[in-house]
Amino acid sequence: MQIGYIGLGRMGKNMVLHLLEQGIEVVAWNRSPQPAEELKSQNSKVKIAKSIENLVSELESPRIIWLMLPAGQTTDEFINTLLPLLNKGDLLIDGANSFYKDTLKRAEKIKPTGVHFMDIGVSGGPGGARSGACLMIGGEKEDFQRIEPLAKAAAAEGAYQHLGPIGAGHFAKMVHNGIEYGMMEAIGEGLAILKNSSFQYDFDKLLDIYNHRSVIESRLVGWAQNAFKEDPNLDNTSSKIGSGGAGAQRIPGEADWTVGVAKELGIDTPVIEDAIKIRENSASVEENSPNGFRNKVVSALRGQFGQHAVKKQ
Repeated sequence: MQIGYIGLGRMGKNMVLHLLEQGIEVVAWNRSPQPAEELKSQNSKVKIAKSIENLVSELESPRIIWLMLPAGQTTDEFINTLLPLLNKGDLLIDGANSFYKDTLKRAEKIKPTGVHFMDIGVSGGPGGARSGACLMIGGEKEDFQRIEPLAKAAAAEGAYQHLGPIGAGHFAKMVHNGIEYGMMEAIGEGLAILKNSSFQYDFDKLLDIYNHRSVIESRLVGWAQNAFKEDPNLDNTSSKIGSGGAGAQRIPGEADWTVGVAKELGIDTPVIEDAIKIRENSASVEENSPNGFRNKVVSALRGQFGQHAVKKQ
């Protein structure tokens, strides 16, 4: 199977490496050359395109092109660039964390061209992309059947599902991230209570037992344990919870979209909303206070699964 792949950031580069190992032929392109050069040095089987036009010409029609780009304007710009170059029957996949309403608008714009369009919400962080991600897929059933071998190659075992029509994948990923915010905040709050109790807990041991058949056993608890193994008191972790790195201003994203959609549906989301507010206000919290430790736990989790820069600056 042959695909084009545009966007070689933390997720994209790792996913391409995994796809190549699964026998998928990949023609890749990235705006800046360094990630493409790094990818080529790690696996010589990848074909690096010189331009978008070159990428399209290297693929046999009907083509499959996976976009792994920043959500919003950047994704729109690349779709606009690609559409005149594609043929009817070619298929575009948006694997970014796009807002599902944007996905629906793009689908309406693309439909008259005869180009097919799908959305795939990707979870698991860069590590998951490298070893097999979780894929939440939206699109026509016939398009899913066409890309299922690709989905199976990109995903961990049993970690992909066709969830419904266009938009269903990004909607599911949006809510997933809202849930994630609440779960991470609960872990941070719980560990802060334990940290400030009269007992002296070894968090490596405690989190290890939490993650052996307890009700809260999870990958997040496992990542928290890894963080404490690396930095037992989180002394080197920032208490400022950003989006782009330690102390960076938080950019509204999928958790915020989840709250907005919930309001439209008349559903209260106090847990997710509070988790968002705590992140927004994290810069004003004293680093060495109990709440500062709570925030450090959330930062440490972001560093573990997303490889975000969360070290103290």
